Amino acid sequence: MKQHSFDPTILREYDIRGTVGRTLGPADAYAVGRGFATALREAGGSKAVVGRDGRTSSPELEAALVTGLCAGGIDVVRVNLGPTPMLYFAEASMEEVQGGIQVTGSHNPANHNGFKIVLDHRPFCGPDLQELGRRAAIGDWSEGSGTAESRDVLDAYVMRLLGALDGLDPARLGTFRIGWDTGNGAAGPALERLIQQLPGEHHALYTSVDGTFPNHHPDPTEEANLADLKALVAAKSLDFGVALDGDGDRIVVVDGKGRVLWGDQLLMIYAEDLLRRAPGSTIVADVKASQALFDRIAALGGRPHMGKTGHSLIKSEMKAISAPLGGEMTGHIMFADEWYGFDDALYAAVRLIAASVRLDRTVTELRDAMPELVNTPELRFAVPEARKFTVVEEVAERLSVSGAQVSAIDGVRVVTADGWWLLRASNTQAMLTARAESLTTAGLARLLHDLDAQLALSRVSRSG
Repeated sequence: MKQHSFDPTILREYDIRGTVGRTLGPADAYAVGRGFATALREAGGSKAVVGRDGRTSSPELEAALVTGLCAGGIDVVRVNLGPTPMLYFAEASMEEVQGGIQVTGSHNPANHNGFKIVLDHRPFCGPDLQELGRRAAIGDWSEGSGTAESRDVLDAYVMRLLGALDGLDPARLGTFRIGWDTGNGAAGPALERLIQQLPGEHHALYTSVDGTFPNHHPDPTEEANLADLKALVAAKSLDFGVALDGDGDRIVVVDGKGRVLWGDQLLMIYAEDLLRRAPGSTIVADVKASQALFDRIAALGGRPHMGKTGHSLIKSEMKAISAPLGGEMTGHIMFADEWYGFDDALYAAVRLIAASVRLDRTVTELRDAMPELVNTPELRFAVPEARKFTVVEEVAERLSVSGAQVSAIDGVRVVTADGWWLLRASNTQAMLTARAESLTTAGLARLLHDLDAQLALSRVSRSG
């Protein structure tokens, strides 16, 4: 194959993702391999690591990807089935590799798949992915004859996870009673290995890898998908429960009272723990995060930094400003102190255990101390791909003329006396996303009224 045209919808801002058999197939995987091999060689590299999730399409896509990498002159280390963070760990810890690709559809439906890519320990995203498309269209690829080998890194990865508990009181660690739900995703085997060695009592749901996701959709940010974990925590009176997404890079937690702790609330806990040990640190959170998080970081003596939404963008921002902690409301949490700076739900869970010990409070007590705000979840509504960014631009222009207090870091985040609301275009789907937060129910209603009024002026409705 000399040239290849990708479906224009699959080269996203953060990664590559499409519907298998319609917008994504083995030919795309091969072209990704050829293009990345070229980029890696131009950066002075010669070897990449490749992993895959448990989707039924992943073995075929992984095989085509490896063929493309080898044809581009890159040697490949295959770490096979596992969560995306295990691939990140392999790329970060193997001295002889300079990049990595995970075949994964993340939290998307079972018939979706894609690729998450790192080069020299940094996200390969945005313009990098567009360059893959440009090269493919003209066949501008390196040539070679690379080799492939398989290597088992699961034990090394799990042992590295456990290192987050070094130096903590074993007796205190032994008191934890925790529930887990990997949703038949790729992190199941790693979790099973982890809880065999974690102190305390552990109850796990759906750890068998099944790419059809028979028990529930592998997206823990949809609260309906947490029903089984909530029931487990309640039935066994557990301290808390941990839910992971389909490829194990996002975490959502349920406390002992059945309340959900989203990514920004977890960051409040991690921030307190970190700032006791590293005062004055900068902590990055995305524009969807609660104002309570930014206020809490400042109150603890840290430096809050608001960044664009997107796991790749947050990781890049953290590197640029040397921030030791960052994350998103959606549960991508990145630790760059004592870890590698990538998002890993299992590591975040172990760090939550460690934080609870060091702060000498249960997760439920830590949640009790958080301010009670009235907010929406992330609201998503369909808008044609060609229209979504234009709508945000129209809203931003009208708000600018009106003199409203607006942050334009990513979309528009509007601050009023009632709180704030956000409107932004999704970088991965033909959708607009919104969120609002207030101290009162009446205030939230006014914020949503303002949002809806702006959408109506652009002939868009949240209700479709």
